[in-house]
This record gives sequence, C-alpha cells and structure tokens, in this order.
Amino acid sequence: MTDFLETIVARTRERVRDLPSARPAPAKPSHAFSKALRGGPPPSPVRLIAEIKAASPSAGPIVENPNVEAIARDYAHGGAAAISIVTEPEFFRGSHEWIARASTASGVPVLMKDFVIDERQLLCGIAAGANAILLLASLLNANQIRAFVSLLDEFGCDALVEVHDERELDRAIGSGAQIIGVNNRNLRDFRVDLATAEALGKLIPNGTIRVAESGIKTREDVDRLRAAGFNAILVGESLLRQNDRATAVRTLIG
Repeated sequence: MTDFLETIVARTRERVRDLPSARPAPAKPSHAFSKALRGGPPPSPVRLIAEIKAASPSAGPIVENPNVEAIARDYAHGGAAAISIVTEPEFFRGSHEWIARASTASGVPVLMKDFVIDERQLLCGIAAGANAILLLASLLNANQIRAFVSLLDEFGCDALVEVHDERELDRAIGSGAQIIGVNNRNLRDFRVDLATAEALGKLIPNGTIRVAESGIKTREDVDRLRAAGFNAILVGESLLRQNDRATAVRTLIG
C-alpha cells in the first residue's frame, strides 16, 4: 500500500467508527448500474460514467462547492449512462448527500466512490441511494471483496471492483466480480497510462463488464479503449473543467 493510501485509509478508519449501523431498503430498480453499462460486444457504443468531485490529491481543487444537480443534469443530457459521486469528505471534499441529489436530478444510476473498508460504509451508501459502490482491490483481499459483493447483491446494488495491476486483477477475478474497473493511474506517482487498461483488459474474463478509469480526455482515447474491449469509461476531471459539460459529454462519446 502506498503512503497516500495508508494515510487516507487511516483517516477512513477514524471516520467509520462514527458510522451508524443501518439496514437500508433494497436499491430500486435492482442492479440498475450494471444494466446501464452492459451493451453489445465492441464496437458497440462505450457507456460513460461521468464523475462529480470537488477535489483530488493529484489535481487539487477542481470545482469548489459543486452544483451537484446542475452538473448531474448536464451529464445526463449529454448522454452519460451513469454518474459517479466521490463521497470521501477530507481528501476529495465529497458528501453522501450528493448521491440522492445527483440521482434525482439526472434520473440515471449513481455509483458511490469511497475507500471502503467496512460493511457499514456499504449499508450507508445504499441508504443514501447508491445503485453501485466502488471496491478497491488494493485495500481488500479476495474473501473481503466476495463478502462485500454478496452483501451488495442482497440489496440489488452493484459492485465496481477497481484494479491497478495483474495481482489486483487476479484478486478481483477470484472474488467473482462482475464489473471490473482498470484504473490507469499509478497510485505511487500518479502518472497515467492508457496502456494499463489495454494490457489488463485482455485478462478480464468474457462476460465481465470492463470499465476503464483515469486519463481519458479525447474521443481518440475512447476509441482506443473501445478497441481494447471496454464496455464503459469513467471520466471526471476533464469533464468537470468544461463550461458546457453536456456538449463535452456528447463530444467525448459521440
């Protein structure tokens, strides 16, 4: 684990101590996120998960006090299949409250992104209205991933299992993950290389929804990842910095 991850996980553990125990109602509609991402085989259109976040450790401030409803509506009008909400409050300045706000404004499924280490985070995410929740293979072993995926499945909520290298991918595959995201960002030095997705994408089993994350800025990037077999892409910073986000989405995914 990198120094950055160690720091943020330590702070997450402190935050989790204060989380209430929850038993939320099942997500509706059931497994809406995976249904929104699953298309035909390439070259079918790539689905876009458009992200809302206020800041990140690598980019610094991105959008101060984002108008979540307006951004979510713009993304949906542009053709985004789903919206990602970064809820981590300290390093990314996010909030669980944004989940319901984005869902209501956009009408598309919402993914909660946080550094999940405890099942209470999953239950709080479902209670907040998330249709899917990110699980980081860098933080969880195969048994933990399998248990968290199973818990989410009970509530009709999907899991996006994110990997950065072959070892993490083996862990995700061994857990039975049905949606696997490849993050092109190296967490050690924050450099981004789309070749990471191209290499790992070849190793993801057929039938698994493939999602490419980070460093995707142009239509050429999207075409490159579609050719590599990806069903969906997750894009945040490059869209958030645009004045006309709906047009930016349409330009990116055509």
